[in-house]
Amino acid sequence: MYIEFRHLRTIKAIHDQGGLARAADVLNITQSALSHQVKALEDQVGMELFLRRSKPLKLSKAGHKLLKLAEEILPRVEAVEMDFSETIDGKAGRLHIAIECHACFDWLFPVLEQFRKSWGQVDVDIRPSLAFDALPALQREEVDVAISDDPEAIAGISFIPLFDYEPTFICATDHPLAQKDYIVAEDLRDQILITYPEDKTRLDVYTELLTPAKIEPKALRQIELTAVIMLLVASNRGVSVLPDWVVANEQYGHDFVTKRITKNGVSRRLFAAVRDADIELGYIQDFVKYTKDQAIR
Repeated sequence: MYIEFRHLRTIKAIHDQGGLARAADVLNITQSALSHQVKALEDQVGMELFLRRSKPLKLSKAGHKLLKLAEEILPRVEAVEMDFSETIDGKAGRLHIAIECHACFDWLFPVLEQFRKSWGQVDVDIRPSLAFDALPALQREEVDVAISDDPEAIAGISFIPLFDYEPTFICATDHPLAQKDYIVAEDLRDQILITYPEDKTRLDVYTELLTPAKIEPKALRQIELTAVIMLLVASNRGVSVLPDWVVANEQYGHDFVTKRITKNGVSRRLFAAVRDADIELGYIQDFVKYTKDQAIR
């Protein structure tokens, strides 16, 4: 016996509508074509599926078995069809994010909260374990967006500019460096420098200031949480260089002083790296838009 989805839809439509004429209208076929379809299905099953003399038309015992099957199978098929349709239309999908910087969480969570309200059917996840493998993970399709400040020429990957930021020096209000107009590499030679636990090649204070000058601080202390870094700095336990969006965050208080690094300051840019095949998806474009909007608030 070979049963198709259209057979199950036919059985359910006739049962729901109580007759061939109304069922044919629902199925958008002629009554004659529907009758032939029912006869062919009954020949295949080997028994009648309807009690012909009943009004409205009723299912036989065999018909009820097929109706039960239709009620189990068709909703699941329709759900899959809807899922495929929404994915094609960009209404549903997956947004798994790898982040190369610890400080990005400060602006990312508000962005994702706004994103959730617009794209509730998109599966969102943050993959911090892939921070040092973000771009290869993007190529392997383990994630869908990689937040990076280091664009590379990678086939099939586009880097969409998000916003510019300025790495900013911070120290306690009573720290000697609080009196300087700006900070240069030499100023950090005798300091305890507090950073995130990242490789020096990923830290702005090194790439933009210390490494070019071939200078190392007196000590390097690496801390996972932004709030703890701010607490230690305010307590005069060390100094740090953090993105300007971090030091502008009101939740960290004002018991510290901010200074530019170098006389003219340093500008860096964050990018959203995405696969070229995904760049036109509506939820990818909105994620980028929400991020840019968050950056200018």
